[in-house]
Amino acid sequence: MKEYEIYSDLKTPVGSNIIVRLDGRTFHKLAKDLNLEKPYDLNFSKLMADICEDLFKEFSPLFIYTFSDEISLVLDEVPFNCRVEKINSVLASFTSASFHLHLNSYFDSINRPISFDSRIIPVNDNDLPKYFKWRQDEAWRNCVNGYGIWALKKKYSPKTANEKIHGLKNHEIHEMLFKEGINLNDVDVWKKRGIAIYKKQGKIYKDLNIPIFSDTFFKDNSII
Repeated sequence: MKEYEIYSDLKTPVGSNIIVRLDGRTFHKLAKDLNLEKPYDLNFSKLMADICEDLFKEFSPLFIYTFSDEISLVLDEVPFNCRVEKINSVLASFTSASFHLHLNSYFDSINRPISFDSRIIPVNDNDLPKYFKWRQDEAWRNCVNGYGIWALKKKYSPKTANEKIHGLKNHEIHEMLFKEGINLNDVDVWKKRGIAIYKKQGKIYKDLNIPIFSDTFFKDNSII
């Protein structure tokens, strides 16, 4: 029956770095179960950073980046003989287990399993900063929209708030928030740009004040 395992020999490109991106499954429901503070919950972000540290210790990536319920890590030494099924299944299950391991440090227990999905993105050194800038741009969009919907829900029902924010451009949400006394320029850096985990002076470093990603950042920190 071994011949039925038709995907078991699928491998990542030989000699290529890969990015593994992990995403929480149905975390919108989890946010309600944990009663997360809106628009950002510092304890949840600390929990995600702890998971990233576990991933760093276990798989020795070059770099990890996280925002919201998403984690991206760069592997230059690809484990499991580059087998796609193995990489995806082990990293997703490891991340889910790490989440449960650290959950009680920040929140009350919940009576349901938590899971992450995993995907693999082969990438060369030239495109690596572009990938992380793309994800960081998404973190910024999340920040703008998160603060926008949070401010609207103070005045309107969830349904009306969602209707009002739909189709608004970034600068329009900025203006709306500014009128409410919220200047996104003053928001904590980790909320706007995410959190990076990498080696600094030989130790694992959780960076909550990362700059806007560029080639220079990745070269200066010996990631490329």
